[in-house]
Amino acid sequence: MTKKKLKICAVTTTRADYGIMRPLLLKLNKCDWADLKLAVTGTHLLKNFGHTIDEIKKDDLNIDTKISIMSKTNDNAIETANIMSKTVLKFTQYFEESMPDVVLLLGDRFETFEVAAAATVSRIPVIHIAGGETTEGAIDEVFRHSITKMSYLHLASTEAYRNRIIQLGEDPKRVFNTGALGVENVLKVKCLSKKELSNNLKFDLDKPYAVVTFHPVTLENNSAIAQLNELLKVLHRHQEMNFIITKANADPSGEMINEELEKFVAKNKNCYLTSSLGTLRYFSAIKYSCAVIGNSSSGIVEVPSFNKPTINIGDRQKGRIQADSTINCKPEEKEIEKALKKALKYNRKVDNPYGDGKTSDKMIRIIKKTFYGKNIDLKKTFYDLEK
Repeated sequence: MTKKKLKICAVTTTRADYGIMRPLLLKLNKCDWADLKLAVTGTHLLKNFGHTIDEIKKDDLNIDTKISIMSKTNDNAIETANIMSKTVLKFTQYFEESMPDVVLLLGDRFETFEVAAAATVSRIPVIHIAGGETTEGAIDEVFRHSITKMSYLHLASTEAYRNRIIQLGEDPKRVFNTGALGVENVLKVKCLSKKELSNNLKFDLDKPYAVVTFHPVTLENNSAIAQLNELLKVLHRHQEMNFIITKANADPSGEMINEELEKFVAKNKNCYLTSSLGTLRYFSAIKYSCAVIGNSSSGIVEVPSFNKPTINIGDRQKGRIQADSTINCKPEEKEIEKALKKALKYNRKVDNPYGDGKTSDKMIRIIKKTFYGKNIDLKKTFYDLEK
């Protein structure tokens, strides 16, 4: 008797999380034992964030549903709470109608937390990618660990993160160190040539340039614009360089950051600003850059695989395991300037602590062994470290 296909609902909320999950999703889509369906939500559906659902459509994956949960802005707690309430309600309704066997989630965003909550009340097991990590400066920290407790299967990026998930009471039999999907993306993507990238962006790349992404530090009060301005002072000083800048995400103060960036770029012709580069252009931009500047997780996880230095500003990523190529600095003009000078002299091979780039194959084997043809008992025993 042939086993029924495993119905997997993968949920993607941003360009970044889709870009990370992409190699896994493309391979799952070809597995004869899996029925993969995508639920696309969040900033994917917003024009001011690049309407990045168009990137997903190019991959010819089965988009089962588009769920709208946010408007243009998300600049205060009330709007965030409104998004959260809509997310849990709409996804609970969707799960009750579609009844997937498992829900596949990545990361730590507040929207992802609510999707996990919807799956939990619908009694659907959750597969969580990239749990156990820490970002002390971001509210994502508490959402990530909460998603861990709502999840059945855990696919961590390092052994230290695996151990932290077990410390949270999860059974070691359901917690695996697979490495980070972002590393696999870097090692397998065929980047554009520098000339192709320049023509695509319509931006001169003959000068040395850096890639810049700066997000709000969500556990600090009203610090976003002040910190951004410290960074912009440094960028303005370096007219001998070019800067490719991507806009902030849909967190509180993100819209204010983007407005300031638009004003700055209008006055500084050595800067290029975009809502989204997409995976191919983003990786291509990093490949030919002299540094990556900002406070994005990509600078910590993916950039080291390009043997490029990352200037990590402030506390947003504080607590993450880092390669030696990461240069940490305070969100102050003099400190950022000092870090940039150090980065421009950096020239050595980097050992990335986030795996060997064979992550998706490991994940697929674990998912199949755990769920395919199995009846899952969602009652979990809290695993105590001392027994």
